[in-house]
Amino acid sequence: MAEHNQPALLSLVVPVHNEEDTIKIFYDAIQKVSPEVDAEIDFHFIDDGSTDNTLTILRELANVDSHVHYVSFSRNFGKEAGLYAGLQQAKGDYVAVMDVDLQDPPELLPEMLTDVKSGEFDAVGTRRADRKGEAKLRSWFSAQFYKWMNKVSQTHLVDGARDYRVMTRQMVDAILSLSENQRFSKGIFTWVGFKTKYIPYENRERVAGSTSWSFWNLAKYAIEGIVSFSTMPLTIVTFLGLLSFGGSIIGGLFIVIRALISNSSVAGWPSMVTIMLFIGGIQMLSLGVIGRYIAAIFMETKRRPIYIAKEKK
Repeated sequence: MAEHNQPALLSLVVPVHNEEDTIKIFYDAIQKVSPEVDAEIDFHFIDDGSTDNTLTILRELANVDSHVHYVSFSRNFGKEAGLYAGLQQAKGDYVAVMDVDLQDPPELLPEMLTDVKSGEFDAVGTRRADRKGEAKLRSWFSAQFYKWMNKVSQTHLVDGARDYRVMTRQMVDAILSLSENQRFSKGIFTWVGFKTKYIPYENRERVAGSTSWSFWNLAKYAIEGIVSFSTMPLTIVTFLGLLSFGGSIIGGLFIVIRALISNSSVAGWPSMVTIMLFIGGIQMLSLGVIGRYIAAIFMETKRRPIYIAKEKK
């Protein structure tokens, strides 16, 4: 922790990907609230393989402000890699994770840091109280994800929770100790424990630019979360296998008994085809689910680095 004669240091971890329109707006917004923050602030931008002028802008900021630091990846490794890299680089007594598009309100920072510094909480996170401005279908799928994730996993996720949070150094070190390649930060933040408070706020739209998170990307991210923090899909597949097996036994007994009683059989191509497709579908579903878990194991056993830095300051 900081010395008594020195202010505490709050490190802001900010992953960015093609965010040339928002970086300076974000930087200025933080500067406006910084007098109310009871700590010195430094920035750790993580450039996730941007193809626009993001890196140029980060270089310019770092040249004029010694509190601005950045890491630029050799390619796009994904936001999870950016978060991990940022937490590695952050040296503050307290660490905050924020999005650069100002959907995470900077004006909440003073309150969040004060609550953490009080010692009552190890982390103060945020959650959206509503989803105004978001597509209804996307909102519905997000709500369903949180609902079912909490049913199939022992790791509880707060509905609407954002990555935006302020954490103690102890909690950050605990998160960094989990060096898995297949990362799902929302689950990791909860899995490591520590007492966390959530502040609700009304949903905000991006201040500029456009999101790189398509519906398909969000769907893949949801699958990643389920695979990382739940084995329930494997249990469901096992149940379907037992159900199919039990149904085949009952069907076989029915055919034998009918043959003994009436010595007749009725042609049933439609029903046979339906049964074959049903059983084949269960088999393909089972292989797909099991394959997804095997793929996760395969990626972990490679022990590849979570990211590769090309430039940093």
